[in-house]
Formats: sequence, structure tokens, C-alpha cells
Amino acid sequence: MDNIEKRIIELIDEHAQELQALAEDIYTHAEQGYHEFRTAAIAADLLRGLGLEPETGLAITGVKAVLGKNEGPNVALIGELDGLACPDHPFANNGFAHSCGHYAQMVCLLGAAIALCDHEVASALDGKVTFFAVPAEEFQDSSVRKEVREKHDVHCGGGKCELIRRGQFDDIDMAVTTHSHMVARDSDADILLGNSACTGFIGKTVYMHGRAAHAAAAPHLGANALNAACLGMSALGMIRETFREKDCVRVHPYIRKGGQAINVVPSEVEVDMMVRANSQPVIEEVSGKVDRCFRGAAMAIGCTCDIEDSQGYMPCPEIAPNELMFSTAALLGDDVKIASIPLGECNTASTDVGDLCSVMPVMNFTFGGSRGDLHSKDYRIEDPYVAHILPAKLMALLTYRLLRDGAKGAEEFIGSCKPTMTIEDYKAYCGKMSP
Repeated sequence: MDNIEKRIIELIDEHAQELQALAEDIYTHAEQGYHEFRTAAIAADLLRGLGLEPETGLAITGVKAVLGKNEGPNVALIGELDGLACPDHPFANNGFAHSCGHYAQMVCLLGAAIALCDHEVASALDGKVTFFAVPAEEFQDSSVRKEVREKHDVHCGGGKCELIRRGQFDDIDMAVTTHSHMVARDSDADILLGNSACTGFIGKTVYMHGRAAHAAAAPHLGANALNAACLGMSALGMIRETFREKDCVRVHPYIRKGGQAINVVPSEVEVDMMVRANSQPVIEEVSGKVDRCFRGAAMAIGCTCDIEDSQGYMPCPEIAPNELMFSTAALLGDDVKIASIPLGECNTASTDVGDLCSVMPVMNFTFGGSRGDLHSKDYRIEDPYVAHILPAKLMALLTYRLLRDGAKGAEEFIGSCKPTMTIEDYKAYCGKMSP
């Protein structure tokens, strides 16, 4: 451990009480994606207090601040602003809760900023650091997508997707991301290094159009859109045997609008869903099967249907940890349990980190300190130090090691990764998928 690394650890320890208070504040004030105004203001104020000049209002609520020299790679440190709909969580705020741990990412990002903006530390960085608080990692349903498209010209259900589309990652060479343990929730490791493979998906909304009639006196004059939607879901159940296990297919619909009144044959029904798999070709193949289920059901009942596909998230590749990650994590102390993510396992959940991976190298780690299932009322923090302070130290230390000595670590990592798309190709894809 050199003097800069000691300084990074000292700085975060000195601000640990402040960071823990910040964690409690954000944790108890979760906000919906693309509506994280309070959390974004907290991030912007803290970055401003460190002498930075943050850009705000990016894709509605994103906050971005840059530190460092013009020469050398630009490393983005990512924190996610949003909570998710979980009204039964004991710390739910207006129906939203941080039951996926995103608030801890914000503490990690801002704790790393406190250390890296120190003059002595910043002077040792051969490149730039972009502190980036991003909105809406949780994919927004069709009603929210419609709202933000009409009010703010936001085309993507996920914040990173929209920020790439808007050019906010054009000048960034690689990203460092983190999350509460995901694929290995039962791991006793404090830190898991690397990035598990994740499924990607597209969003799909089925608008089933029937014909209203009196449900008791004249049902024969109606065309029941709810029956058509239910028949479509039954057909979906019957084709599940065609989904191969190796493709990690998941299709999960819910009826967002089921009719108008109890004594009226339902004439307008909306079904929202995600179609997931571990590769883009399989996503598109299964998407076609789902469309046939609902179009065929509509025809059988005498209804019509419109199907709107929305850009979802790209699949995440598995990225094994490298030596730099292990040697950096070792600086956290002998009592900190460090391990690799379990290799060869696909996380069937999805994240817009997959979209980042499609256009640039991404270095990822996950952290413990919590218990209970993600996205449930049972998610709790049981070790605040592991959940809040350790990740901030690791993110700051990784950044320093990536950018010290002529940014050799960053250059080697960037050279070892092969994104599947250019940013311009991705923007073109966004244009094609936009409604």
C-alpha cells in the first residue's frame, strides 16, 4: 500500500459517520426512476462542495461531474439514483423503496468522490474521473415511459440507455459499477469481484381491443378483450416448453388495465411484460412467439390487438475479475472476505449495465452487508460498514490503481475488452427501437 492508498482509506474513514448518515437519509427517501429529484440534488450539492461543477438534469435527473487531467483515459464511476415499487417495505416512500440497494451505490459513489477529490490524491491521477449518478436503472412501465417521452423526450425505459443515446458517455473510456450481491445473495463474502452474465430483454405492451356490451343483458354483442388477454397468457404458458434452459428465457406479464366496469364486457385491456433471455437473437425469437400468442388469441375471441415493443436492456457478458481487482481489494484488510463472482452462472435478472457493456469496458464488483431477497419487503441492511463504507473504499482504490503510473491499469483493462457495438451503432439501435 502506497501513501496515496493510505490517504484514500483515511479520508473515507474520517467521513464514515457522514456517509452513514447519508445512507440512512437516501435509504428512507426512495424515489421512482426518472423522478429522483431529491436524491439528485443531494449528489449535486455534495459534488459541488468538493469543488466540482456538476451538470444536472441529464435525462431528467442525472448528475455528472468530472475531475482530473485532459490527458489519459476517462473512467466513469456509476451510482444509480432510483428505488423501485415496493409499497410493503417498512421504509417505503410513496410506494417506493431501496430494496435493491441502489442507495448504497450512491453512498459508494459520493464516498469515492470525497477521497479522489483530495488534492494529494487527485494530483496522482493520470486521467479523468467522471462521477455519474444515473436515473432509472429499474425499467419503467409503459405509463411512465409515455409520461417521460411526452414531457422530456426520454425514449428509453432505462437511464443508462437514455444517457448513451444522448451522448453523455461519448467521452468516457470505461466504467466502474457496483451493486448489492445479486446472483450470490447467500455468499458470506464481503466483496465479490467481477461481473456475472445477466439476461437482456425487450419491453412489450399488448393493447387488446374488444367491443363493450352489457355483461348480463347482452354479452353476445360484445367482444371480451379481457378473455382475449387471458387466452393469450394461456397460450404463452403452452409454449413455455419450447424455451431452452440454456437460453435463460423469462416472460412475465401482468394486466395493467383489465376493463372499465364490472357490468360491462371489457373492451380495452393492456398487458405489460418483459421478454428476457441471455442473448439478443433469442430475445427476438421469443418475442415473435409471444406476439403470435396474443394475436391468435385476439382473433379467436373476435378482438384486435396492437403490440408495442420498447427498447429494454442488452444482455450482460460474464467478466471475470483480473489481478488488479484482487490486489486492490486486498488493501481493504485481512479481515475482509474477498471472492470472485461465481463463474458460469447467469443472473436471469437484467440491468442497463448490459447496455454500458455493449459499448465500453465495465469493471464491476458487488458488496454484502444485506439480507433478504432483492426487490422484496425483506431487504435489510445488517452490516452498514460492509454495505456502505467498504464499497466506497474499493471504488476509490480501483480508480487510483487504474489511473496511476500513466493510467497503465486502465489502458490494459480497456485493451482486454471488446464491446459488441460502437456508441454510434447503439444510438442507431435506439432510434430504431423508439416508438
